[in-house]
Amino acid sequence: MDLVVQSPDELIAAVPHVLGFKPEESIVLMPITKGLPCARVDLPTTASDRDGVSRALRVPYGQHARPGAMVALVCVTEDRRSAELASQHIAAGLAEVGVETKLRLWANGQRWVELDTGASGYQSQQAADRMAATTVLAGAVQPAANRDSLAASLAGDHEPVAAVLPAAHDAAENSTPGRERDWALDRLEQFHADGRRLSDPEAARLLLAVKTTATRDALWEDMSRENTSSHIALWTDLTRRAPDEVRAAPAALLGFSSWLNGDGARAWCALDQVPADQPYPLAAIVASALQNGLHPREWERANATMREIAGELDESYVPDRRLGSVNRHLNEPGMRGGPRPGDGPNRAAPGR
Repeated sequence: MDLVVQSPDELIAAVPHVLGFKPEESIVLMPITKGLPCARVDLPTTASDRDGVSRALRVPYGQHARPGAMVALVCVTEDRRSAELASQHIAAGLAEVGVETKLRLWANGQRWVELDTGASGYQSQQAADRMAATTVLAGAVQPAANRDSLAASLAGDHEPVAAVLPAAHDAAENSTPGRERDWALDRLEQFHADGRRLSDPEAARLLLAVKTTATRDALWEDMSRENTSSHIALWTDLTRRAPDEVRAAPAALLGFSSWLNGDGARAWCALDQVPADQPYPLAAIVASALQNGLHPREWERANATMREIAGELDESYVPDRRLGSVNRHLNEPGMRGGPRPGDGPNRAAPGR
């Protein structure tokens, strides 16, 4: 999705559409040049937190920095002083790895101030409407009210599937892993064709099937950037319906398909659905991709390598949650134009 922005007002209005939700008490790093990811971090309010955020962001941005790399920092908060200090700290850290901060904006929902120059203005409804219209025409899902509401959309009623799991267990014991894998692939193909929601017995059967690594990998290998919408629909539904004992696999598959679609926010919310007492290698792979700002195109370029990495991980692997909380929504949105008239056009990478 390409978004053309011509003013600070429009840049701020674009942020929720890039992230997938309206941020609160946050700093959002918006790429101005090709190849950089977008990230949202909780607004750090202490010197220690500012140091931690700056260090964590230098890793992925340093990996993607190229000559002339630039970002804009959008601070969404009522706390202008914390926005000033934190954005200065982050900008200094990014400069160390070759990324220039072109613009530092403070926005409180009504006004914006360009922190380097003191220029200011109002957040207009016209800019918000234009960004919304642009994304609607592009077929993008409109942003959630906040991150909590996005996360809540993945929580559903587990009881109906839980009620039929015992029967599904009995049926699986009388089947074979190969037969269950073939059925799962056939049911996935049917879902791609008609989008029909799985019945409770079908959902229970598929959730048990993907607990087997070979079956899960067969469905994982079906994913491409052309069919992510279908995979996201399937795994969102199954994550919402899955009891804890069978939720890790669908949540990780939802995380991966969301990342592959450029939706880092949904990917992290999906990983949060993996039960805390069930470390899961595929979830670790997705977390690593998010934390390092890996572009989804790298999956099709080097997926064999990624699969080898997945094979090397064991159940004791736990993603770095400190980094995860910092680089919570790494993806690469499509942005063109600039925050001010006269800035050069930017390339639009596949994003939300």
